[in-house]
This record gives sequence, C-alpha cells and structure tokens, in this order.
Amino acid sequence: MTAEFIGTFIMVFAGTGAVVVGVVEPGSISHEGVAITFGLVVMAMIYAIGHVSGAHLNPGVTIAFALVRHFNPRDVLPYWASQFSAAILASLTLRAFFGNTAHLGATLPTVSLGAAFGLEVLLTFILMFVIVAVATDSRAVGQAAAIAVGGTVGLAALFAGPLSGASMNPARSLGPALVTGELHALWVYLLAPPIGALLGALTYQLIRGGQR
Repeated sequence: MTAEFIGTFIMVFAGTGAVVVGVVEPGSISHEGVAITFGLVVMAMIYAIGHVSGAHLNPGVTIAFALVRHFNPRDVLPYWASQFSAAILASLTLRAFFGNTAHLGATLPTVSLGAAFGLEVLLTFILMFVIVAVATDSRAVGQAAAIAVGGTVGLAALFAGPLSGASMNPARSLGPALVTGELHALWVYLLAPPIGALLGALTYQLIRGGQR
C-alpha cells in the first residue's frame, strides 16, 4: 500500500504538474511535453516499485487484475485507498505551490461526454491489453514492461489528450477534480477506465489461450 501511495503520488504530481507548469511558464511545456511526462513517470514508477506492489498506480488496473485472477480481490480496497488518497494529496500539493492554475491538470473533455466516455473506454482497453500482455505472459520480455506501459500511456496522451484528456485512470482524474471542484465530467473518468481495463484484460486472456 505504501509503494502504491508513493508511486501514484509521484505520477499525479509530475503528470498533472506538467500541465500546471505549462501554464505558469507559457511555452515551457507543450502538449507533447505533457504526454511525454506522463509516459516517463509511469515508466519510472514501474521500474521503481513494480517488484514491490506491481505498480498498478491506477484503480482500473487493480480491479481488472483482480477480476481476471491476477490479483487478490481482498487487496483491491486497500490499493484503491492508497491510490485515491495519493492522487488527492498530489493535487493538494500542487495547489499549495501554484494555486488553482490550469484546474490542476483536471481532465476536462473538449468533445461530448458520450464521446469522451467511449474514448476513455477504448484508450484504457488498449492500455490494459498491453499491461496484461507484458506483465502476466511468460513469453513477453518482462524487463521491457515499464517501457511498453509507459510508452502506451504517452502515445494515448499524444493523440487523445486534447479530446478527452486521455486519463485512463480514475485516481489521476479524481485528485484534481475534487481539489478544484471541477466535477461535472468526473463520472466519465470514474466509470470508463475500469470498463476499458476489464475488457482489455479479458481480451488478452482470450487470445493467450492456455499459455502462461
């Protein structure tokens, strides 16, 4: 739980912090820079704590792993508590430094809520498909898991960030939303990622056959 708390705090602080810094210092961090930041911090945290907690960093990933029997269901709620509280603390820390700048990187869709919901389901499906492939299949190159997952996060943020925010993570969205009061689209980011994660995990389980 402590590893998940630290990893999620760093991810949200660095990722949403990049959004804030890009506004505090105009031109310092572009959209591409924010996407790269999210990808790099996820990669770094997987290398740092993957061997301790699995480096889920994401409540959607946790519940999907539990539902496909790669994680003990009894540990879901403790992991969620760590992830959500870490995200909220990261947003509170950013607010203490910068005030309510750029809504603290809250995920606010520029498309309709329905389109954002569908996009977040699909993006999280892709992310979880990659995660299950590299983290649970013995045929995958395990040492490359962090690169693959971080790269997927960065890729999704690059092309979909301007549309839905490319959250793929309920904790990442809940922290800034609660601290800034930007709650009107929060339901999208609480519901869509777990659905997409479960579909991604189940799909990889289907195609892997009897391999382990």
